[in-house]
Amino acid sequence: MPLKPQVDIPRQSPETRINNFDEVARGYDETLATEEASRCLSCPKPQCVTGCPVGVDIPSFIRLIKDGRFLEAAKKIKETNALPAVCGRVCPQEAQCQKYCVLGFRGDPVAIGRLERFAADFERANGYSTSGVAKQSGRKIAVIGSGPAGLTVAAELAKYVHEIHVFESLHEAGGVLIYGIPEFRLPKEIVKAEVEYVKSLGVKMHLDTTIGRVYTIPELIKIGFDSVFIGSGAGLPNFLEIPGENLNGIYSANEFLIRTNLMKAYKFPQYRTPIQVGKRVAVIGGGNVAMDSARCAIRLGAEKVYIVYRRGSDELPARHEEVENAKEEGVIFELLTNPIKFVGDDRGYVKSMECIRMALGEPDSSGRRRPSPVEGSNFIMDIDNAVIAIGQSPNPIIQQTTIGLDVTRHGTIVVKEDTMETTLEGVYAGGDVVSGAATVISAMGAGKIAARAINQYLLAV
Repeated sequence: MPLKPQVDIPRQSPETRINNFDEVARGYDETLATEEASRCLSCPKPQCVTGCPVGVDIPSFIRLIKDGRFLEAAKKIKETNALPAVCGRVCPQEAQCQKYCVLGFRGDPVAIGRLERFAADFERANGYSTSGVAKQSGRKIAVIGSGPAGLTVAAELAKYVHEIHVFESLHEAGGVLIYGIPEFRLPKEIVKAEVEYVKSLGVKMHLDTTIGRVYTIPELIKIGFDSVFIGSGAGLPNFLEIPGENLNGIYSANEFLIRTNLMKAYKFPQYRTPIQVGKRVAVIGGGNVAMDSARCAIRLGAEKVYIVYRRGSDELPARHEEVENAKEEGVIFELLTNPIKFVGDDRGYVKSMECIRMALGEPDSSGRRRPSPVEGSNFIMDIDNAVIAIGQSPNPIIQQTTIGLDVTRHGTIVVKEDTMETTLEGVYAGGDVVSGAATVISAMGAGKIAARAINQYLLAV
């Protein structure tokens, strides 16, 4: 007897969604969620949990959804994950929990991410409650950055009844969740609701406060913080370092997405955010950030948007779902292609890009086949804009203002993997500032490890 396939999730059609920034995937309703949850085999030895970096009790919350106990399902998830509505939308479940689902060896795995999203959305729509803020331990922790790592550390340490202060350099909390991921993939109201939940645990937020400028880490310790967690992310864009890259009309993906998301260029003319999108846009890179940039460019009025990537389709680092969404929306993939020069007009604006075709050779240190240029294959691509989406590095401000904090040659902070402790006593770090640009859920996993270690440190001193 054939296995039942995954229950499809309702979504906007490509023809409709390219004209708005509304969320593409609409999510399960109660009927669809119950139907999908019923596919779970309730394995006596579930493997799905082994693929979850934050240790969510997946079988239990799915069982609760199956039984129609939706609020209890959300509560179960929040025992280990403070950001379920975010994770249900942007985590690469296909490479994590769903990869280990027993059903997936014979057919479609259970749609764990979609069910997590359903439970979180149901709770938000029907009101969530907390047990209130318990009497605190008297210990104070400074958390630098309000992205996924910082929010996870804050929520976990609040459960240990410590006093938590989160310092965020931008004017809204959420880090990359609020400025880096487009509205059509992760609505701002979802991030704000998750932040409010963390605040409801007693966590205090300090916005527009850049650590390394307003306070240094030694100054935080001096004014009474017992421990510090650095979760400042990787907000410094990498560049191609080729001729013409400083021409007008060329953006880093960071700038392009921040202007679009945090500065609300997608709500023009209500928000008159300065962002120029011409008819032809080339996005350089093949990850999720490149897909986000390309899909934003489509919605901002570009007629032709290209993903320019030096490897082939099998090597694209973006999630398969995001690649398919981009293709459905009309993004053109120029694979095995590498830019070598930008050309400008007499006003200093980019007008074209010289590229060269690439061929794949033996695998490199990443395990992907190494690209090499094909001699004589140069060609010109006419463009009005380019977006450079080839990765990010940590902003060096904290590293430069903290004596004794060891960093790698890439600017990432050195930590002990089992505790996330840095080379400074009582100072911990996690997320992209340690790993380089990675996934939301991996940053949260690092935050969980750090929170446990910080609590143990505070109990010992």
